[in-house]
Amino acid sequence: MKYVLLATALSLAATFHAPAATAQDAARWPAGKAKTWYAQQRWLAGSNYLPANAINQLEMWQSDTFDAERIDRELGWAQQLGMNTMRVFLHDMLWQQDAEGFKQRIDRFLAIADKHGIKPIFVLFDSCWDPEPKLGPQHPPIPGVHNSGWVQNPGVALADPTQYPRLERYVKDIVGHFANDKRVLAWDVWNEPDNPGGGNYDAREPKGKIELVAKLLPQVFSWARSASPTQPLTSGLWHDDDWSAPAKLNAVERTQIEQSDVISFHSYDWPEAFAKRVEQLRGYGRPLICTEYMARGAGSTIDGVLPLAKKLDVGMVQWGFVDGRSQTIYPWDSWQKPYTLQPPVLWFHDLLHGDGTPYRQRETDILRSLTHAPRGVVPADAQLFPVPAAATAR
Repeated sequence: MKYVLLATALSLAATFHAPAATAQDAARWPAGKAKTWYAQQRWLAGSNYLPANAINQLEMWQSDTFDAERIDRELGWAQQLGMNTMRVFLHDMLWQQDAEGFKQRIDRFLAIADKHGIKPIFVLFDSCWDPEPKLGPQHPPIPGVHNSGWVQNPGVALADPTQYPRLERYVKDIVGHFANDKRVLAWDVWNEPDNPGGGNYDAREPKGKIELVAKLLPQVFSWARSASPTQPLTSGLWHDDDWSAPAKLNAVERTQIEQSDVISFHSYDWPEAFAKRVEQLRGYGRPLICTEYMARGAGSTIDGVLPLAKKLDVGMVQWGFVDGRSQTIYPWDSWQKPYTLQPPVLWFHDLLHGDGTPYRQRETDILRSLTHAPRGVVPADAQLFPVPAAATAR
């Protein structure tokens, strides 16, 4: 979901502190506990998940458009590829509208995912795209435009502190309800919190958004932790910055590093840049999960990055699974030049056509090979441009 516009810069000298934690809040997991948890998982591989017939997280989850049959079919395709996780976005307005019904639909989703051997990472908040979410029927996709219906959470409500108690209740209720559910892999408390939004929404963004996020993010971690989840908490770094030391991080990034049980990050770049990111983050001594990658036109591909990640034992969650109403086969620049006359030369994101057939067979072959191999092992047939046996014959 990373957008090509650079985020508003934050002062590296800015500091802030999370509200005082209670004994129940506890601090984040010790590094040893995080490593033990990670060692107990299979090598993590999956997608950011939205059903092909949903334009955003509201359309995915609202009672009128929640499509369990479609989800079951698509997660079946994921299982066939060896995927074992999906990163799935929630929304506080769904909880506000019908908390019990929303939790029931989450439970149904978990039952479907569990049937297919998939443990999702649930995302609680998100700073990307439309800051004015509205419940009810969602507008149709804008022709030729990437992620043209995705909505932020909390969006413009971020500028209204009177809404924070509601946001707190949402976090505590959702995390608390599933705190001991072994079908849940982890909680991503806020996606790209200091993203300025992206798209053509600048005039509608809350004023002082980044500073507001910097103050609220520590509280969101505290709210989630107070529900005593047995699953780890995280929030992914995404800026093109140097992440190697706390002194080099902005205020939001420092909270992400200091509060995450396992460290997550996004990388839509070449394999060399991905390896550099991993090297920068290794020094924090915690397991690493890349919760967004694969932007073919930007150099981030399954062929180049996924075998490297397997070798480095970094969990990987690509952006996009099945081509659909999100239209993320189009690149980020489609907001400036919609692809209405002809499709892009390359799909930007997404792995499968709407009927489940691969966009590119080689990608799904690599994914299946890597997910079926032992941890840390990169089979020869998953390496970049493997030489066929016939080519070496004399």
